[in-house]
Amino acid sequence: MNVFSDTITLSRMQFALTAIFHMLWPVLTTGMAIYLVVVEGLWLRTRNPDYYHHARFWTKLYVLNFGIGVASGLPMEFQFGTNWAPLSEAVGDFFGSILGFEGAMAFMLEAGFLGIMLFGWKRVHPVIHYLATIMVAFGANLSTFWILVANSWLQTPSGGEMVDGKFVVSDYFEAILNPFMVKSVSHMFLATLETSLFVIGGISAWYIINQRHQAFFVRSLKIVLAVAIAVTPLQIYVGHLSAEQVYEYQPTKLAAIEAKWETSPAGEPADWTLLAFPDEQAESNRWELAIPQGLGYILEYKANLSKPVFGLKEWAVNERPKMIGLIYYCFRIMSGIGFLLAGLMFWSLLQWLLGNLSADKITQQKWLLRTWIFAAPLGYIAVESGWIVRCVGRQPWTLYGEIRTADAVSQIPAASVLTSLTSFAVIYSILLIAALYFGSRIIRQGPDLELPVPGMDNELGIDTQPGDFARDRRPLEAQQ
Repeated sequence: MNVFSDTITLSRMQFALTAIFHMLWPVLTTGMAIYLVVVEGLWLRTRNPDYYHHARFWTKLYVLNFGIGVASGLPMEFQFGTNWAPLSEAVGDFFGSILGFEGAMAFMLEAGFLGIMLFGWKRVHPVIHYLATIMVAFGANLSTFWILVANSWLQTPSGGEMVDGKFVVSDYFEAILNPFMVKSVSHMFLATLETSLFVIGGISAWYIINQRHQAFFVRSLKIVLAVAIAVTPLQIYVGHLSAEQVYEYQPTKLAAIEAKWETSPAGEPADWTLLAFPDEQAESNRWELAIPQGLGYILEYKANLSKPVFGLKEWAVNERPKMIGLIYYCFRIMSGIGFLLAGLMFWSLLQWLLGNLSADKITQQKWLLRTWIFAAPLGYIAVESGWIVRCVGRQPWTLYGEIRTADAVSQIPAASVLTSLTSFAVIYSILLIAALYFGSRIIRQGPDLELPVPGMDNELGIDTQPGDFARDRRPLEAQQ
């Protein structure tokens, strides 16, 4: 089959391109918004100018990501009307309303308060500005919530039934609270936060190792590490819970994730293949490195090995996912990065407890700092890999068990899809180059530590902010 003349394949490729590109930007904005809430809150509490300058510096990278996220997100959603119109007609009563909530409720909330967060430093009271920052962070993460509700419902449709080719909702809240929702939202929330933490930490490490504003960026690295202590192990645990729900609700996807072809009956723990080379034509693995009974104990300890672990051969070829190797290795990339980031966190925590992360000693930890720089993009790779597993592993269904992908695509000429796909590839390449250019320029310029702090007299160091924010920042001897 020639992929360039197949509308289904081209439409899937186009959606994959736009989704993978778009995902790069909100992953950082949703997590970094929480970081901005933390540093601005520390500034209001301590009145330490360093925290104010941190908020102003990292906001620049936030805005850059926000802008490109908006530009790339709208075309992705429009495809539901252009390339996937039959799907939209069938599930629009629920799926469309959830996407509408994301735009009208979450995105508008974030965008509405963004102007105050960016330009209100000297125009509104600090508490009002902080409230705006909180609303921006809340809106960004609320957007993630609604998107994951919509996608989770595609994975485990509930709250209604198909009637004459259209999904009729009988219980709206049951549909929202579908079986995948809670763990999916939790997993993605932690993923965005973890990715943002290691990006901020990696950039901070770059400044430190290049001996630029060392004390300033040691502070941000420690804030990141303090949050990562909780986030990285929790993400691994939630990821495990997500794998358990795949075992329960999407056994074909689990079989693809593990490149498992033969069924392991109940009472017989399944082997866990650490590495393998899946061969779809032969319906077997050319080679594999397996841990005997490993998968059975990972997934079935709660059920006391009472259920079988199905292999791909249990289903006809047209009822199971394609590209098993892609699904198999993307899952391992995602999981491996999760453990690697947790290891980096524990290494850094040990050095902190030993007193080696102080501003005068941290430059001696060159390998630690280099590892943080290396780890900066890994969160992106893990997120993208996870979404590949999630969506490619759902095939051949768009609405799992109800609407096949072949029936969900619009019947438009393949040449038209190829033209739009090529256009998206060119435009997104330009946007990526522009983002890398402006992002690197922001990093090269660094923070403006001479930026006046609102409410601070530059000569005397007196905080003149009215009300509860008034505080004398001069040395104690000068106050006396």
